[in-house]
Amino acid sequence: MRPALRPTRRAILGACAGLGLGGLPARALALAAPTGPVVLTVSGRIRSPNLGRDAEFDMAMLEQLPQTSFTTGTPWYAQPRQFTGPLLREVLREAGAHGSILRAQALNDYRVDIPMEDAQRFDVIIARLLDGQPMTVRIRGPLFIVYPFDERPELRNPVYFSRSAWQLRSIEVA
Repeated sequence: MRPALRPTRRAILGACAGLGLGGLPARALALAAPTGPVVLTVSGRIRSPNLGRDAEFDMAMLEQLPQTSFTTGTPWYAQPRQFTGPLLREVLREAGAHGSILRAQALNDYRVDIPMEDAQRFDVIIARLLDGQPMTVRIRGPLFIVYPFDERPELRNPVYFSRSAWQLRSIEVA
């Protein structure tokens, strides 16, 4: 007599998704652990933690996600600059984020609440490159939330500028 097979969580969720019952994307269930220094921690309402209750990312993990680049003017640089990195919504998807507010915190303890809707509505990136080069802490790195200000004129205002957190270290999903 063979022992009964127990379905895995992934198999159950996959079957539910196939039936339209709200399963999670497979990638959200398999977030790898970082192998290098952690540069971003996503916590709170997430479904795919890789260390305790948090989803931690090293730079290599962020580099492996699809990259987006755009050149935009900002209040912090005299000339438009090119920013490159994964879309914020892709990073949140990898962590299995489900909430309505993103509480971003920078290395210098700057904190700002960002509506989750911004990540879906706009091509907001977590920039890791400035003009093709890695960003150091001295030049607002290593990560910088950047909105496509020049592509969407409605973003060129103090509300969205304040949501562009440089030296980003964590995002709490609430």
